[in-house]
Amino acid sequence: MEILERVSEVLEIIKMRKPLVHHMTNFVTANDCANVTLAIGASPIMAYDEKEVEEVVSMSSSLILNIGTLTSNDIKSMIIAGRKANELNIPVILDPVGVGATNLRTKSIEDILENVSVSVIKGNMSEIKSISGLDVNIRGVDSIADDDNGEAVAQELASKLECIIAITGKRDIISDGNRVFCINNGDERLSRITGTGCMTGSLIASYCGVTRDYLIGAIGGILSMGIAGEIAANLLKVDKGIGSYKVSLFDSIYNLYTENIIKIGEIYEQ
Repeated sequence: MEILERVSEVLEIIKMRKPLVHHMTNFVTANDCANVTLAIGASPIMAYDEKEVEEVVSMSSSLILNIGTLTSNDIKSMIIAGRKANELNIPVILDPVGVGATNLRTKSIEDILENVSVSVIKGNMSEIKSISGLDVNIRGVDSIADDDNGEAVAQELASKLECIIAITGKRDIISDGNRVFCINNGDERLSRITGTGCMTGSLIASYCGVTRDYLIGAIGGILSMGIAGEIAANLLKVDKGIGSYKVSLFDSIYNLYTENIIKIGEIYEQ
């Protein structure tokens, strides 16, 4: 309950402060990421060119780096932005979309981690296991790895990289290298909408933009998406499909408050 209460407190701070979240994200989900950031109560900005990223980072509360539609120029800009964020103690959230699927993605994440101190890495099981150096099978940007030993993988990588590791899936796993938490909220329809993973990264960045407790920030972002996914499913009429579900999901995130977090949140410590 203590964790849920802390998350709900930070959610209220988001709605009050409206932190500016600098997105360097992929073009497939950029619009949804902007809208989900607004829905939770924060404010999005998208800037990619190396000539302005430092300036934009300087006015932001958090930075998210998402390699979903990667180019070599993107990585150069991301590293410039990440270094500036480090200089200003602004949290950096890394979404290593599809890492391990291609040599470019794998090398790009290696370059980012070599040059930027990240606060949170949010990925699916295949992505996190790939960063950990484990042998995994990857199909595009989707995870096909099982979550066996997921708690240990998250804890060991968090300790090694000195950041929060958040593994999303049917059961979400979050660790700071010492503590490990699991979240059971969500709905299977979340996996049938493009971009819910990227949007979860935006929610994490919104939370981290108003708290220095990045473990709570990661938990808060993932809980918010999972709880909203459940609420949206309950609101969906029998004759409606995935398009209506997506609309209901945004509504549910917009209407997410303390009561929802505490009443519906399912989190336990390992």
